[in-house]
Amino acid sequence: MEHGIPSNALITIAGTVGVGKSTLTSALAQRLGFRTSLEQVEHNPYLEKFYHDFERWSFHLQIYFLAERFKEQKAIFEAGGGFVQDRSIYEDTGIFAKMHADQGTMTATDYATYTSLFEAMVMTPYFPHPDVLIYLEGSLPSILNRIAARGREMEIQTERAYWERMHERYAAWIGEFNACPVLRLNIDEYDVHEPASLDGIIAQISSVIGASRLAKAQAAAASE
Repeated sequence: MEHGIPSNALITIAGTVGVGKSTLTSALAQRLGFRTSLEQVEHNPYLEKFYHDFERWSFHLQIYFLAERFKEQKAIFEAGGGFVQDRSIYEDTGIFAKMHADQGTMTATDYATYTSLFEAMVMTPYFPHPDVLIYLEGSLPSILNRIAARGREMEIQTERAYWERMHERYAAWIGEFNACPVLRLNIDEYDVHEPASLDGIIAQISSVIGASRLAKAQAAAASE
């Protein structure tokens, strides 16, 4: 543990589409010797359909993501941690499902069903909360440039207004998020390919996790 991060830690990367979650996930996992929990996009049977018809496929897509995310959470729990996770289950409900419910592309009944299922999952013993959630943020132009650069046709064809709404929702969501400690990183202020830059991020992660675990230990001791 020369980097100061416990070997059983769970680090989750959050942020809007195109912000660089997968890249940072892989870089951190390689440096720390952790395993990765990556969002599977290529084999998603609903994703392309969803981008062509939000109202028809939003519920199907979100249920699929929720199921896949929970299976990953269970695998992480059973493995005893030591993971860097690409995107959090909290974003599925707090950002995407809620956005579609608010704008009418998911019915109230479907949203209630989805929310009930999410809450049941969170209450199970197989649901480890992250030791730290790294929130990647940046200006909308920077994020749109990244979306264009990676060249996914279904994303490029999506109207700019969709990305604007998502950007706004993420900013509001992270301001109220309190399920675990948060480390905010601006995507224009680091280079994941630079070892010194990555070292700086790791030092911040170590500090956040260390402070959180110390606080928990002190709280537990005080209650005895």
